[in-house]
Amino acid sequence: VQLQASGGGLVQAGGSLRLSCAASGRTFSSYAVGWFRQPPGKERSFVAAISYSGGTTSYADSVKGRFTISRDNGKNTVYLQMNSLKPEDTAVYYCAAGRDYGTARYSYGMDYWGEGTQVTVSS
Repeated sequence: VQLQASGGGLVQAGGSLRLSCAASGRTFSSYAVGWFRQPPGKERSFVAAISYSGGTTSYADSVKGRFTISRDNGKNTVYLQMNSLKPEDTAVYYCAAGRDYGTARYSYGMDYWGEGTQVTVSS
């Protein structure tokens, strides 16, 4: 599975962005997908995850109620809708895929990673 994240950019605080994670490979629909982010000078951390069917999702407390993860297996794409953005959301965002939804919030649980997309939120 190859992943490509896109949709990042510069936005003012309070604004919205939608990230996309496009995947190649016929088995994408059997993978859980997670979004992670790495702010400048900090470690990468979990943002959100979605099960292979899309029926189960989870979020980091810092984004709960503001971000929504979804997927369209017909298009081999996972989305991260980000609303009410804050300057502390500034980071490089990565999508990743793994076989087990139960470990999708941990980097070690993911088998494939895409290149990141930069999100910058100005105050």
